[in-house]
Amino acid sequence: MKTSILKQISKTAERIIKPQLLKSGIVLDIRRWEDGATIEIDLHLPETDMTEWGEVPYIKLAPGDLFFRDYIPFGWDAETATCSLFIEITQEGTDSNWAKHMKAGDHLNYLMTDGTHTSPHPANLIVGLGDATSLAHLLALQQLTLPDSRFDGAALISCLSTSKLFKEYFTTPLTIVPDQNEMVNWLMNRGYCVSHTSFYLTGNHQFKVEMRKLLKSLGYSQVNL
Repeated sequence: MKTSILKQISKTAERIIKPQLLKSGIVLDIRRWEDGATIEIDLHLPETDMTEWGEVPYIKLAPGDLFFRDYIPFGWDAETATCSLFIEITQEGTDSNWAKHMKAGDHLNYLMTDGTHTSPHPANLIVGLGDATSLAHLLALQQLTLPDSRFDGAALISCLSTSKLFKEYFTTPLTIVPDQNEMVNWLMNRGYCVSHTSFYLTGNHQFKVEMRKLLKSLGYSQVNL
């Protein structure tokens, strides 16, 4: 009885929320990576003004009824109102199951787009450090950094096939490393200017905490989480 009542409440709330709050986008293309872990989606979001994206943005998608999930878009084009997303499908869940069944031409709902309060320093060298869960964030940060010669960074991708595909599919100065020790070695050899380098850390919590601690020990003070 309780389950039935909850379902009725959920359906009623969905009927109220969808027409009044949710926006609609169109799936332009789907690319399922050979690693079996990643789906890359191209979207058209006609109701979103991407000229306002001065920070790394996020989209609050609605892959299920009254279920929302934040994704970082990258490779956006304000003129055509298009962008791309990465969705990981290694774990079962509402969002991964939704992504697995998505196809070009499908409509999707999203609640909003907004900024993550992460924007590149206007003059410093920008160094992005992340892991395999934050590739979209790193690519978005790269897109916002002008001129692009001010951008550098590294991504920790332990899966060899994912690393290979990322390097094949994207033009980026990001160095791919297989583990955190290699990232530390890479960082120690870069010799960035302490006063004019801004670091941006993204990925899982432990990774960010450990990299921030390392950077602080090396004398870098401009570290953004």
